[in-house]
Amino acid sequence: MFQEPWLKGDMAAVLQGGFLLADKLCQAGSLSAAKKEEWSTVGRPVIDSIKELLCGQVQSEHAEEINKRKKILCILWSKLLEKEREKDVEISWKENALFSILNQLPDINRTVLFEVVKSMDFYKIYVELLLCLQPPDLCLEVEHLVQYVTTDTTSEDALLLLEVWRGLWRGSWGGTETFDGVFADQFTEAPSPAPKRAKLDPDTSSQGVMFHLFSAVREMKDDINSSDLCCFALSNCLDSIYTSYLLGHQVERSAHKKLERLSVEVALAKHHNKTERFDLVKVIREAQKDIAAVETPSKVKPAGLTFTKAMQTALCLLHVWEEKGLLKVTEKCDQSRNALGLRNSIHRMLQSLDQCSGLETEEGESGNELKNALKKISENMLQNEPTKRSLEMASIAMVIIDHRLAGYQQFVPLFVADLSWSLNGNEWISCLERNKTAFQQRELVMKLVSILIAKCQTDEDIQHCRRLKDLVVDLFCELPTSDKNNTLVDMINLSKKGLHGHLPQALTVGFSEELNLAFNCIIQGGAQSNSDLAVSAIARVAFQNPEATLHQCCHLAVVNLGAHIHLSKILKCLSGLGAQPSDKESGKTGGSLLCRCLQKTVKDKLASSQEQENFLQFLGALMEPSGDSGRSFVPLQEAFHTFIFPYLSSPSSHHYSLEMCLKLLHSALVLEPQDGSSHWVMDCSPFPLLYCLCQLLSESCRCWEVTSDAVHVSMESKEVLTSILNRLGEVVGEEVAAAPSTWSRALFWLYSKVEALDWTVRFHLKALWRDHFKNEVPSSLLEVCDLPEQEWSGIKLVQYGQGTGLLAWLECCSLSDAIQKIMLDSLSLDQLSPDTVSMFSKGLLLTLSQTLPWCTLGEWARVMRAVKHLLTSGRLHVPYSLEYAEFLPLLDLRAFACELRLSVLLLRVLQLLCGASCADWLPPPGWAHVGRLYASTIRETLDVLKAKLPPSSSPSSDPKPGGEVCSQEVLFVLTQLFCHVMHVHVMMPCQSEPLFLCALEILTLYEATLAAHPKSCTSLEGDNTRHFLKTITDNLDNEHMKSILLQKITQL
Repeated sequence: MFQEPWLKGDMAAVLQGGFLLADKLCQAGSLSAAKKEEWSTVGRPVIDSIKELLCGQVQSEHAEEINKRKKILCILWSKLLEKEREKDVEISWKENALFSILNQLPDINRTVLFEVVKSMDFYKIYVELLLCLQPPDLCLEVEHLVQYVTTDTTSEDALLLLEVWRGLWRGSWGGTETFDGVFADQFTEAPSPAPKRAKLDPDTSSQGVMFHLFSAVREMKDDINSSDLCCFALSNCLDSIYTSYLLGHQVERSAHKKLERLSVEVALAKHHNKTERFDLVKVIREAQKDIAAVETPSKVKPAGLTFTKAMQTALCLLHVWEEKGLLKVTEKCDQSRNALGLRNSIHRMLQSLDQCSGLETEEGESGNELKNALKKISENMLQNEPTKRSLEMASIAMVIIDHRLAGYQQFVPLFVADLSWSLNGNEWISCLERNKTAFQQRELVMKLVSILIAKCQTDEDIQHCRRLKDLVVDLFCELPTSDKNNTLVDMINLSKKGLHGHLPQALTVGFSEELNLAFNCIIQGGAQSNSDLAVSAIARVAFQNPEATLHQCCHLAVVNLGAHIHLSKILKCLSGLGAQPSDKESGKTGGSLLCRCLQKTVKDKLASSQEQENFLQFLGALMEPSGDSGRSFVPLQEAFHTFIFPYLSSPSSHHYSLEMCLKLLHSALVLEPQDGSSHWVMDCSPFPLLYCLCQLLSESCRCWEVTSDAVHVSMESKEVLTSILNRLGEVVGEEVAAAPSTWSRALFWLYSKVEALDWTVRFHLKALWRDHFKNEVPSSLLEVCDLPEQEWSGIKLVQYGQGTGLLAWLECCSLSDAIQKIMLDSLSLDQLSPDTVSMFSKGLLLTLSQTLPWCTLGEWARVMRAVKHLLTSGRLHVPYSLEYAEFLPLLDLRAFACELRLSVLLLRVLQLLCGASCADWLPPPGWAHVGRLYASTIRETLDVLKAKLPPSSSPSSDPKPGGEVCSQEVLFVLTQLFCHVMHVHVMMPCQSEPLFLCALEILTLYEATLAAHPKSCTSLEGDNTRHFLKTITDNLDNEHMKSILLQKITQL
């Protein structure tokens, strides 16, 4: 309910005074019986009071003044309804929001209402209130109007009917005010407690309205005596027929056509404007209503008025007014709005009637007759209309956009594309700046980019160009992320330098500082920086110069530790920067802009291993699938063809190492396809790739040879190679199994090519070969193993002669867990023969020394598992001597037998390797690698010892039975391990840091065990142990390592 008083005290008094005075002047004694002919006398006080309330602003378009006029008309109409419906006062004062003001006014009739509308030019407001009503009430009110205007018709009555008709034809426009609803309630409230009137069918009521209007204008035809009103009436008739019967669907006229129509309407309004003030916005709004109405089919068809009857009414009017000469439009009145409206209506009708086919006989005859009559009238009408000038069209479009008038979005592209040259640069750019939100569309941004580029080539005013450039960048920054990415793709295809690729240098000044500031904020903020702001900042500079932005991004990701994480997340949000170039652009540059920037970074920046690692992690993050699409920012195929394939094809011409290339390939291979399609590597010549990698693995056996070859396969590279080949074998093997006929020739080709390489290489592709081929091994291996002939076959190799079977066996054990199990299960060894076991143990010692330097960390771990299995199963005999014990320990060492014997075995292996016969085998890097492998085994042994330690004893509880005894044995084993490590450290030609660190770990565990189990060692035993360990440590040559170890021993 509308709670505020509609008219405050003094205003209500003014209105009341005017009506009371008019009531006294009425000849019949009351306004409820006022007649049309006496309104000129009776109505003056009413009109004067209303004008006073409006403060003379009768035609003001200000919202407050419009609402005030609407309130006055609502009050009068409600007062009329109160009398007509005889509403109960006892109910009205409680429920009716208008009761207070209505109670102050005398009763009125329809004459007062309609004359106020005519006198005050309230046509528009009257129609708006009509459209608030329910269909039956609307029909009834129109019927009242028709009855009034067809009695003693005047030209003002005709104008009232035609204006209301035009308004109803246009339909509702915009929202309704609160008091519109209050007014509508006056109709729905019943005069008594009886139920509300049932709603009539919308079709029937709306059709009745059209029937009444057509009937009224036909009845009034002889009373309309001006050419302007005749044009108005005929235009209403023809437009109603057109939208009700001939327009089958919504017609969407182009923005340019609408703008032309609007420019004509504005020109006419200016021509007829008699006041100093011209309200352009109001004129445009009214014209837009007509345009919208004529493009929209009538929602309901007037059943009470057939197509034929409607056409016959129009024909009747045409004949009558033509005979009177009222349709001969002279040059003087040809510029009137109604004449122009009639000409447009006739044009639409003729077009539609020409297209009509299949009309019934009566409709067809009427249609042809109407068409001929319209053509005749059209020939007699002058066809000139105001000139459509582009400057005026641009100004109208600017007003529509500035005031957000209906359909302004349609005019935005037109304003950008076709009207940019019509206005002067300052006006056009100012409109863009005022209405930024209206121009935040990707297509408009790109159009503005092209306009900016063109203006920079022709416009000497650099300030205008700078304003436009800043505006375009701001508009881009406000786009949604998806539109930003599509725009970035367009900009990269336009030029790798984006916007700056087409702008003069004067417009790019200051960009370097902006670029540095954007990235510095991100780098310094790190993970705490706002992701959305960071993405927006990078998008802004990328739009201006994508190449410079990506170069800076790649550079910072490499040189700043940890920056790759945040920067890769930002780039993934800006997928447009990773877009593939167009065919034309790709042909010129090759690869995406991002990959070219990454290539330049590799060439210029990777000066250290840390930078290489940063680069690998950065590119690896960019290759990961992201988002719902599952696509990678850098497609895996592109990364392969950019960074991996060129290196493998020509290693000497690239600026990075084989190890980096292989790590990158490994990172790419572990990424699974997201869409269920075939693996990406199948599009990258998988079998030649496999052969190339197999060649590299075969070359790894020469890793300790000093050569001048371009490609040197390090032990670290061998580790990655084996992992890559195993993974590639699985991937390609699945594809081959799915389509064997497609890949069979390639499979056999690869197998034959690998035959010339080291025999162990084939085993890394076991998942690829599957059951197609036997396992081919040196023939000497079959002498020490019982292997089934269906799966295994021997080959004669020069380097594997008599007595090398155990070497081949141990190499097989290092290849994979599955093959190791086969080797252990099939080993031929008579454990009941002491000589056989002894010979086997000595042979294994020798083969371990031959195998150790050429094992990767993973391979050595598998060898050690095999050795432990042999030790625990009793097949390997390793006697344990007490060379590092002054006295026989009275301890139970059976639980540590495997660890002690393994340590002694490795000591014997290293003694053999460090002996004179093997002194020239390895260069310093080889010895360092041996030290790392030995240290890794000792660390595993320490982990085993930690697991075997009993729980710590506490002062409040007694130790577990036998617990201290076990801890004594752990201390003894640690002492032995320390001595063995020191022995190996002293023997090795190069000082090994891993062994030094391993010795420190042993001492640290010794100290922790003593702290947890203080009763494990007496003071005398501790003193003797410290003295013994110091004696062993004194043999070290490196004084720094020696001093640290001695200090640690002293603290035990």
